[in-house]
Formats: sequence, structure tokens, C-alpha cells
Amino acid sequence: MALRVRVCARLEVQAGTLKAFQVTGVTWPVLVTVVDGEVVAVPGVCPHEDVPLAKGTLDRGELICPGHGYTFDLRDGTCTHDPTLVLRRYPVTIVDGQIYVDLL
Repeated sequence: MALRVRVCARLEVQAGTLKAFQVTGVTWPVLVTVVDGEVVAVPGVCPHEDVPLAKGTLDRGELICPGHGYTFDLRDGTCTHDPTLVLRRYPVTIVDGQIYVDLL
């Protein structure tokens, strides 16, 4: 069973920018951006060492962790530094211009 929550309006996110949205009951914010025309949502914490990713750098669809420089390809969540690490991608649904993510 999925826990679907509204995160933001579609107009609030653009390609090349990373936006963080706090969700009630969730410790880390949900990060949302657009990569290759697709809305992508991921947890706001690095799977390497629990570093907040909201202040990370976004470069051509890759998110660089501000803690240790680990790079995650937002197209599939893979880490270029450690193939055993994956940044989870939340399933995204857009309804009436609103972005919803499935957290579970």
C-alpha cells in the first residue's frame, strides 16, 4: 500500500533546480526537480552517511552530495562512486497540476 502525499504544484519545479519540500511526518524533505522532461522526486538524505542533500549541487541530472561529493544520477538513482549505493526515486503522479509522490 502506497502513502501518496501532495508535495507541490508542478509550476514550482523546473529543470536545473532542486527544490526541497517538507512533508508532515517525514524526517527529511522530499527533493523534486525535472530531469530530461521527467519530474523526479527523491529523499533529502544521502544513503552514504545521512547527509542532507537539499544543499547539494545539481549538474546535468546528477545530484552531488555536499558532504562527501558522492554523485547520484537522478535518472535511475545510481551512485557513480559506489555501485552498491542507490538514491531511491519516489514514484511521481501529476494530477491537475499538482505533484504527488508515493513515499511507501
